[in-house]
Amino acid sequence: MSAFEYTALDQNGREKKGVVDGDSARLIRQQLREQKLVPLTVTEIKKQINNEKNKVLIFEQRINTTELALMTRQLATLSRSGIPLDEATATVARQSIKPKVKKLLLGVRAKILEGHTLADGLRDYPHIFSEMYCATVAAGEQSGHLDVVLERLADYTEQRQQLQQRLKLALVYPVILTVMSILVVSGLLAYVVPEVVKVFSDTGQQLPFLTIALIATSEFMQAWFIYILLAMIIGFGIFKKLVRQPVFKKRYHQFLLKLPILGKLVLGANSAQFSRTLSILAASGIPVLDAMRISIQVMDNLPMREAVDVAAQKVSEGSSLSLTLEQSGYFNPMLINLIASGEATGQLEQMLDRAATNQERELETTRGLLMGVLEPLVIVVMGVVVLIIVLAILLPVLDLNQLVK
Repeated sequence: MSAFEYTALDQNGREKKGVVDGDSARLIRQQLREQKLVPLTVTEIKKQINNEKNKVLIFEQRINTTELALMTRQLATLSRSGIPLDEATATVARQSIKPKVKKLLLGVRAKILEGHTLADGLRDYPHIFSEMYCATVAAGEQSGHLDVVLERLADYTEQRQQLQQRLKLALVYPVILTVMSILVVSGLLAYVVPEVVKVFSDTGQQLPFLTIALIATSEFMQAWFIYILLAMIIGFGIFKKLVRQPVFKKRYHQFLLKLPILGKLVLGANSAQFSRTLSILAASGIPVLDAMRISIQVMDNLPMREAVDVAAQKVSEGSSLSLTLEQSGYFNPMLINLIASGEATGQLEQMLDRAATNQERELETTRGLLMGVLEPLVIVVMGVVVLIIVLAILLPVLDLNQLVK
């Protein structure tokens, strides 16, 4: 049995949409006709979501992190209450006000009714549920602690969303300030400065070097501004294409890691994501080696991903987790020592959780440091540029006053 989304017309000619369970689209149409409805379209939800050729449908069926966390927590609550999974998914589907979430859950429910596990149903929607999510759910079902695992997944999803939001919001103010500074300076050079310095050109006096340079810059901006803007747009487009190439992307990520403060932020963000994911998977009963290979997928930086992949191979050969991560050179001593302590005492799950919390705190500190440097730096640069423009305009005025005296 599968879930189907339909569009039909009632007796008054009004369009009606809904989602129902059935064995085939033909039977669904028959049921609609029995209800005195004229079926227009009947589409199986799973095929609709996973149709990679239809980009629009994939985009529409994506759900954000907040919706995923809420859905996970609701499933955990119902599962803890002893409600069967098919009823739990149907209840959460009815509870949701978002059509895309409703269709998704009914599609998962149809898979469960066919005799499959919840993890199998989730794996039918790889664009929504990551391998980490599905593997954790599968481990929870096998251990009989699905409710606990779902609660843990909901916490993890919410924490990751908050971390990403804080990082994005931290960059909003410096980016806006930088863009506005560039626009203001460009406007001054292109429109204001030419009108002001036109007065000096009629006096025939010898202008200071700073004023001459400002006039030349202004004339250059007037003549080439559109071309510069087009070149920037084209350059950005070329960069976006190049960064999709593995070789260029790896070099770019290596460059980011070498930057003074931003590199530390990138390193901290990837370390925090890796350690938190590894903690969740290990606590759910997934073997460390499998947990490492799954955790690699949440890391964005290619050199770090490759280093952890090499570490996973060494772990499979018998090396300790702490030693292999230390050899990679990307993880700080605190994380390594906590993992080593967990391996020595047999409390690896607890130590991984503590290490993940420590990494997230360090990331917050680095983010605060980055913002503390960027914001004043942009203001100082903007002030220096405006000061140069003002001096270039005032110097001829002062010289003219001296000539008059």
